Amino acid sequence: MNFLGLLGIHIERGVNLAIRDLVSSDPYVIIKMGKQKVKTRVVKKNLNPEWNDDLTLTISDPHTPIYLYVYDKDRFSMDDKMGDAEFDISPFVEAVKMPLEGLANDSIITRVRPSRRESHCFERW
Repeated sequence: MNFLGLLGIHIERGVNLAIRDLVSSDPYVIIKMGKQKVKTRVVKKNLNPEWNDDLTLTISDPHTPIYLYVYDKDRFSMDDKMGDAEFDISPFVEAVKMPLEGLANDSIITRVRPSRRESHCFERW
């Protein structure tokens, strides 16, 4: 396996998530890349959760897609899917190769924008 580096992912918050229980949801996020799987903590009874969780994936192939899933945690049944997204990290790998002169520490390469498309909470980027 070819080790390229680590990818840090910050899951900040969800906004106006779907109700999957009687009046609310218990959301959490799962990130998958190849055989790797990391997840946030569950935020109970909240449609606008603030996770502020930092997750890390090991990158060996920049062409392997990353999948993001949002679920509602259920105690006595299967967790309910609330949305998903798929994205490519190739632009990030290319950005790392760029010269750092003139690039501010807080530069944003790309950003996930919310969407109301059916069964998707996030757009691809």
